[in-house]
Amino acid sequence: MNKSSWLFPFLLLIGVTTYTFLDQAQLPGDGFATFGADTAQAEVAQIIEEGEVQLGESAQTYQIARINILEGAYEGIQMEIDYGKRQARSDDYLLKPGDKIIVTISKTPDNIVNAYFVDYVRTTPILWLTLAFAAAIVLISQWKGIRALLSMAFSLYVIVGYIIPHILAGDDPLAVSVAGSIILLAVTLYLTYGWRLKTHAAVISMVLVLLITGGLAAIFTTFAKLNGSGDENVMFLMQLSETPINLRGLFLGGLIIGALGVLDDLVTTQASAVFELHHANPSLGFRGLYAAAMRIGQDHVAATVNTLVLAYAGASLPMLLMFSLARGDYGYIVNFSFIAEEIARTLVGSLGLIAAVPITTAIAIFFTQRSETLGKWEQVLGPEGGGHGHGH
Repeated sequence: MNKSSWLFPFLLLIGVTTYTFLDQAQLPGDGFATFGADTAQAEVAQIIEEGEVQLGESAQTYQIARINILEGAYEGIQMEIDYGKRQARSDDYLLKPGDKIIVTISKTPDNIVNAYFVDYVRTTPILWLTLAFAAAIVLISQWKGIRALLSMAFSLYVIVGYIIPHILAGDDPLAVSVAGSIILLAVTLYLTYGWRLKTHAAVISMVLVLLITGGLAAIFTTFAKLNGSGDENVMFLMQLSETPINLRGLFLGGLIIGALGVLDDLVTTQASAVFELHHANPSLGFRGLYAAAMRIGQDHVAATVNTLVLAYAGASLPMLLMFSLARGDYGYIVNFSFIAEEIARTLVGSLGLIAAVPITTAIAIFFTQRSETLGKWEQVLGPEGGGHGHGH
């Protein structure tokens, strides 16, 4: 393994990590309620009562359970909760002794303490699923899989440790998301694929496509008068935070981050295709190599756009079912902001994917056709990529 292939990405990783730690935004302290701050974990000790209750037109099973509070000010105290007696819920799962659950605890003005069921504790199954996911990646991709896991961890760090705090501190969400995305993609791509010409081509292409996507999103949201208030979570966010948040910028920033994952796959695959085609037939000129790579890219972008549309449709399936049951006029309901925002998210993201193919192809060809004449610059820029380096 070429020493320079890993020197630069690790230096970059250390530098960016140091910067993000030093540039931590200060979250508002007064009046800011953390989601889940008033909840505690508990364990079901005994099912006291079980029966059936009529809620509206539906009948469902209810339970009264005795629970032990496991943490917080009421740790070790037994309380009683009802499960399904006042709120509609699914009958797929019923409480049983030993179940770990999350409850919210409140005190009435006359000092009566009540506990209410919130949800199940799912930490253990999620942990096992995460371990299976990590093991599968390492088993299939080996050392590159380990690097991919490190890249994924860094991506989450940038989002949770940099982008979210700065948005909550009142910074412009679009500017923060674009800056965070560029930091994220640069480090993760170099960490996964090494300091190579192929990676340089992918990073430059990704930055250009992100800027184009952000510009298109800004133009369309202004033209369509979208302000980012279509998501119901935004209303909760506005109530929780006393710091004003630019909702339109938040919508645009979310669109950028959402497109980033698919763009990552598309530009790296397209750059790899160009380098492999050039290695297989070095005599191909710019036009021949561009045409061959575009044929690959056309198939890839068609499949990726369809995947993107299906992913958004799957996430919005309950909403689509609701409108179908109500016999809604789809030509009319697209005017509502929460529908229009999802359409904009899908189509603007797809436009970014479409733009990524010709841009990445042209930039990758520029690098491949100069890879043979790098000379001493190869020690700085790294090998060609895909395992085809030139030893000097």
